[in-house]
Amino acid sequence: MTWREVADGVGDVQPRIPRQSAQEPDCRRPDAAADDARLSDELAAVIAGARRRAVRDQDRQIDTAHLLHSLLEHDPDVYAVFGDGPQIARLLGYLVQRTIGYGLRWQGTVEDSGAVPVVLDGEGFSPLAATAMEHARRRAALRGDTQARGIDLLAAIVTDPEARAVEVLARAGIDAKALRARIDEPRDEYVGGDNTR
Repeated sequence: MTWREVADGVGDVQPRIPRQSAQEPDCRRPDAAADDARLSDELAAVIAGARRRAVRDQDRQIDTAHLLHSLLEHDPDVYAVFGDGPQIARLLGYLVQRTIGYGLRWQGTVEDSGAVPVVLDGEGFSPLAATAMEHARRRAALRGDTQARGIDLLAAIVTDPEARAVEVLARAGIDAKALRARIDEPRDEYVGGDNTR
């Protein structure tokens, strides 16, 4: 076991997240190289962290709560949107306790609210998480960026009120709509830069 495996506590955990078959109905096999090219290095690390969490939690798919947890761990810009205070501590507490708390009822279920069109564009992702990934890529493209970033993914996962990430935010006392408004503010407003223009 390597030091990295010891550090994240995963080790040689099996089974891996199952891959969707190309023969499944309404499923298209993604072009992994093209998808990776549309993610920043930071966001690629977030996805890898979310995948490790899903394996450790013995979940079949990466869901929006896994993505939220990994975003908070790996992306300082995402963390800065939440600010300091008791809410972020509560949020992290809920996310850490997923396997022993309310998240137990999620095991064996698929995260799919039906509120947004399902995009099956990522193997191992819940339908809602896969849709959020595609929305993040589109948001980056609208900004003129060739790569999606953590902020793009955070904006995407808090859009659907049925997302598990939104449920966790609500439990921690964080309003998803207010959070989305903060995400859409000019960047220096929440990173602590100079607000004078």
